[in-house]
Amino acid sequence: MTRQRLQEILDGFEDLSILVVGDFFLDEYLITDPALAEISQETGLEAYQVIGRRCSPGAAGTVTNNLRALEVGRVHALSVIGEDGNGYELKKRLIESGVKTETLIETPDYSTPTYTKPMVREASGEERELNRLDVKNRHPMSADLEDRIIETLHDLMPHLDGVIVGDQVQEQNYGVVTDRVRDALADLAETYPGTMVLIDSRTRIGAYRNVILKPNRHEAATAIHPEHEGPVDQALVESCGRTLFAQTRQPVYITLSQEGTMLISDNGIEHIPAIPITGNIDPVGAGDSTSAGITAGRCAGATWVEAALVGNLVASITVQQLGTTGTATPAQVAESIYLING
Repeated sequence: MTRQRLQEILDGFEDLSILVVGDFFLDEYLITDPALAEISQETGLEAYQVIGRRCSPGAAGTVTNNLRALEVGRVHALSVIGEDGNGYELKKRLIESGVKTETLIETPDYSTPTYTKPMVREASGEERELNRLDVKNRHPMSADLEDRIIETLHDLMPHLDGVIVGDQVQEQNYGVVTDRVRDALADLAETYPGTMVLIDSRTRIGAYRNVILKPNRHEAATAIHPEHEGPVDQALVESCGRTLFAQTRQPVYITLSQEGTMLISDNGIEHIPAIPITGNIDPVGAGDSTSAGITAGRCAGATWVEAALVGNLVASITVQQLGTTGTATPAQVAESIYLING
């Protein structure tokens, strides 16, 4: 891809309208200083001392972060959050980033999903993550909330260029994308073929129909072979990719970390190499940034292969941002093309 062609694609982002539907988490980082640690007089246990706190939208919120950083014109969030402090913080951060939150459903019967990440700041200034504390809902999504999600999807779909689904919660029907919501997405994708629908699902990628799938190699393997454990070699990736493509009849993107992306479509199997980078990397959120790049690229007129390259370029930038779920700007993406073109 030439720099000029990439710039043409990037210039189209500002006219796009993309919906992100799924499980939005609040990412809460608590920065502790071990030099200030105290011993609790009540328990005798060490009490970590928090010297800083930072919050950002996580899970599906990482996708909206990336879309807005890429300067996609209209980014909508459809999810369920609680009427609680974490929900207030999450919505505030989404609004600050320019995400449209009118379709966020707030309810007192739901706890805002939260990843609390205690961090230790070392003497060198680097931060190290301790055991994460998760707040998730421990009961299935109610039929009333499902109805509201599906109704909103029907209202928005005719006005969208693309939809990205973040199916994060592993327990079936406990997250936003329940069986009913997934069926509605399949029907809507068939009704509106001009609207791209891309799925990122940790445990149910093989249950979707009529939509574009974006698993990593392990998710693709376990979708077809649920009992599979251990490495996933090239032959298995290709076999599972073909099966997923046969099920959904839409392109399948399989991310392969430092090996790039495999695309399975009517043209067969194509491999889009990763962008060469050096130094330390942080892969957290790389899949979300890839989803944002692929979807925005395709909606802006890129071919399926070009969209994969845009996704790889975006991810190559975000993984170099350590200790956070990074983002990439159009200028950074445009500049990074030299890494493959020289």
